[in-house]
Order: sequence, then C-alpha cells, then structure tokens
Amino acid sequence: MPRFLVDLSDDDLRWLDALASRRGRSRAAMIREAVGAFRDASREGGIERYFGIWRDRPGETGE
Repeated sequence: MPRFLVDLSDDDLRWLDALASRRGRSRAAMIREAVGAFRDASREGGIERYFGIWRDRPGETGE
C-alpha cells in the first residue's frame, strides 16, 4: 500500500486523534475510511444529486 504525507492543523489532528480513539481505530485507518467515503460520495454524485429534487412539487418554489 502506498504511503504519503499530509499536513493537518493542530486542531484537525487533535479532532482526528480523539475520534480515532473513541472508535478504537488508528489515525491511518480513519484517513483511509474518510478517503473511501469521499470517493463513494463523488461516485454517487455527492450532494449535488439532490439539488432541485422538489422543483416540480406544488408550493415548494414559493409560488
């Protein structure tokens, strides 16, 4: 598995370490999970796929 360096702010690192500790996971495992979730969301169209889904509903456009 390839390795890489990433720079995080002190606040982000503390948050990541606290979350990893609560979940009983390593920092690296949490980053891998986050990248995978981001990849999956991007593949599925992310939040953008929800924009405008109610546009054809009566009364939802302020009319």
